[in-house]
Amino acid sequence: MKRIFPIIILLITLSVLGIIWIQVSWLRNMLLLKEDQVEQKVYDVTKGVGEDLGQYKSSPAPSKVKIFPEVRDEFSLEFSKPYSVGQRFTTLEIFNKLKVAFANQGLKDLNFEFGLASLRPGSPPYMERMSANFTNWYQDSAHYYATNYILLAPGGSLLESLAYDEVLIVVVPNIKNIVAKDLIPLMIFSILLMVVVLTAFYLTVHTMLKQKKLSEIKNDFINNMTHEFKTPIATISLAVDALKNEKVMADPQKLLYFSGIIKEENQRMNRQVETILKSALMDRQEVQLNLKTLHLHEIIGDVADNFVLRLNEKNGELETNLGATHDQIEGDEVHISNLVNNLMDNAVKYSKENVPPRICLTTESTADKFILRIEDNGIGMTRETVKRIFEKFYRAHTGNVHNVKGFGLGLSYVKTVVEAHNGDIKADSTLGKGSCFTIEFPLKPPVPLKGEPRSK
Repeated sequence: MKRIFPIIILLITLSVLGIIWIQVSWLRNMLLLKEDQVEQKVYDVTKGVGEDLGQYKSSPAPSKVKIFPEVRDEFSLEFSKPYSVGQRFTTLEIFNKLKVAFANQGLKDLNFEFGLASLRPGSPPYMERMSANFTNWYQDSAHYYATNYILLAPGGSLLESLAYDEVLIVVVPNIKNIVAKDLIPLMIFSILLMVVVLTAFYLTVHTMLKQKKLSEIKNDFINNMTHEFKTPIATISLAVDALKNEKVMADPQKLLYFSGIIKEENQRMNRQVETILKSALMDRQEVQLNLKTLHLHEIIGDVADNFVLRLNEKNGELETNLGATHDQIEGDEVHISNLVNNLMDNAVKYSKENVPPRICLTTESTADKFILRIEDNGIGMTRETVKRIFEKFYRAHTGNVHNVKGFGLGLSYVKTVVEAHNGDIKADSTLGKGSCFTIEFPLKPPVPLKGEPRSK
């Protein structure tokens, strides 16, 4: 599985990148194709109107020659020939012809400007007709696109030698901008599709990583459970075999001794099963709290007294600084006791070898919170371990320490109990120096004395 998992991630990543690349390439090609289509439509409109206007002169041949006219208003200074297109049609008439032609091409809302220039031999071109913004648009080639169509006099006619050539120039906004606006819905859809693909990729990888972690947790749990159950089962088996011995059967004291071992190991296994069942109930949010007014200093003191003997065995030390001025909360006495007991038990279990354990219990209170800190000088934890210690079945790697028993449910149970009491818990730890758990419980509002106003 460890070898296959990276390969699967790599293949999925390559697939997603390939899909994104194809999508981007398709959009780019679509933009280029649309640009060519719009450019062709603009030229077709220019050519069609040019042919319509040029029927008074000839059957013109299309030209892509770029004209840079020197814009001069010489039309009022010099009369055009009667066969000039600029003389036959007004600016408004040419504009309307272009507008109808653009509408027929599906470009009804396209803005455009036009100019009709006369090409006289030996003289610079000048504008016969032009729309209001033609000059500004035509000169701004970075933001506008221009195309033209030359009107020629008919060959073999009298006009061929008398009429001047004319050119129709049409200018529209940048084709890329026009195409981009038309493709906005398609681009939005493509982006949404890419987001869906990336989201699916993230969820797939996240699920696979989660499943991998759950698989590791399951294996660790099975190993821990096997170890926890194997020892009492083996002890019970040995005790049963001993009870079959004739000498033991003849000695009432030995019978009591071995039957006591069986009962003790049986109770130990029952406690382990009960721990797992309680964890399942907690996971289904089926924990029932028997709420009543509690004085936390009393509960902390009782639990601390029970740990004094264990600490004395290791030459340890317990320091209590119960400085909270208020310690009343609404809580479940059994669960709160178990909570404190679990944290102190961890402090003892994860103490350093050949170093006397030292546990410090500190309490303080604010206007609305009771704060308990349990600090030790144990082996400590890494940052990664601190992030995961409240996960169910998670157990910190303790290096060469193999004598720490459990299923990895203690701190998960502690967090569940704290949250069930609307409290908060956090852990701070430094590897090799120790850990500190800080728990906050909401205080029970004090009951006002008779005659005092109740606080809102």
